[in-house]
Amino acid sequence: MIDVLVVDDDFRVAEVNAAYVAKVPGFRVAARAHTAAQTLATLERHHVDLVLLDHYLPDESGVTLVGRMRQLGHHADVIMVTAARDVATLQSAMRHGALQYLIKPFSFAGLRAKLDGYATLRRTLEGVGPHGEAGQSQVDQIFSAFRSGDPHAELPKGHSAPTVNLIRRVLNESPGPLSAHEVAERTGISRSTAQRYLKHLERTGRITLTLRYGETGRPEHRYTWEAAN
Repeated sequence: MIDVLVVDDDFRVAEVNAAYVAKVPGFRVAARAHTAAQTLATLERHHVDLVLLDHYLPDESGVTLVGRMRQLGHHADVIMVTAARDVATLQSAMRHGALQYLIKPFSFAGLRAKLDGYATLRRTLEGVGPHGEAGQSQVDQIFSAFRSGDPHAELPKGHSAPTVNLIRRVLNESPGPLSAHEVAERTGISRSTAQRYLKHLERTGRITLTLRYGETGRPEHRYTWEAAN
């Protein structure tokens, strides 16, 4: 079981993220924290494998906190979960040792893709062992563990990369969310094919699903490409 510390200054967001983590098999929430000080205190008291870390904390930025964690000997892995989109913060997070970076707002599928990638990374490392040596194939597996964020990675049978790229272009060029019917019209593919691809892309966290309620009371599914993932 992978123990996760959820860190966010907003108590409600922390609860939502914790609920997401609890839904992913193999993961459990070890604790929640809302400040940098609470995070460090929790790492002293609890075993933590992974920290889901917000950048905007009231007493210290998440990026600098990662650096302090390392200085204090805390080796828990870190996935940044934040609304910060600037490249400088992203680069700083990488340089301080964050494994991944997930931009808010995100769907459960988006977070699950990151957690699944992290679980794959741990399994690969455990297969090599702490004192073992990795061959090139194992090195490739380690460095590609988070490729679940790639829309072309492990496409289901019957799905093609050109069609994924076409759907991505249509969604990116749209000023707002699109329905499966609109995606089908703009790409020239059938509605059933559009629905099949959209379902896969939503499940892997590449697109966000929202619901729009009309007069009939039946919600319409609408999709937005998650360009940040």
